[in-house]
Amino acid sequence: MKLNFTGKNMEITDALRDVTEKKLGKLDKYFQKDIEGNVTFSSEKNRKIIEVTINLPGTIIRAEESTDDMYASIDKTVDVLERQIRKHKTKLQKRYQNNETIRFENVLPLPMEDDSEKPKLVRKKRFGLKPMSSEEAILQMELLRHNFYVFLDSDNEGVSIVYKRKDGNYGLIEPEL
Repeated sequence: MKLNFTGKNMEITDALRDVTEKKLGKLDKYFQKDIEGNVTFSSEKNRKIIEVTINLPGTIIRAEESTDDMYASIDKTVDVLERQIRKHKTKLQKRYQNNETIRFENVLPLPMEDDSEKPKLVRKKRFGLKPMSSEEAILQMELLRHNFYVFLDSDNEGVSIVYKRKDGNYGLIEPEL
């Protein structure tokens, strides 16, 4: 796997780079070709955060973990990525049945889960979309005390979503049709 490293508020040492390459190298058994991944290290207060994004053709696998120790964060991230690959094995197999990107023989299935423990769709909601700016949508979202808000963007006349980010700022999603 070819990894691109980025550091935010911290310097990436050779030791950190080597350990990360070794740990993420465990995931190489799941991929046929040279896959590209992005690794972002950051430090906020006492938290050491690692974000790993693996770009597969047509899909992205992503994990983000934070702990007090960067090496523990790396271990947790590898576990999450491996679990995601195992969990979505059948979906990925259907999508990539004629593609030589993933080695499915190395992906062990997850143990059978009790259907009663799986999350279910428990509510559907329909509502009218009101044309508004993204600033108005943020205000509405804050008034409703939600962490996202779907609205009809008055600028481009399309459906958009504003959401509250972990860093306290806001994000805007504009789907391409």
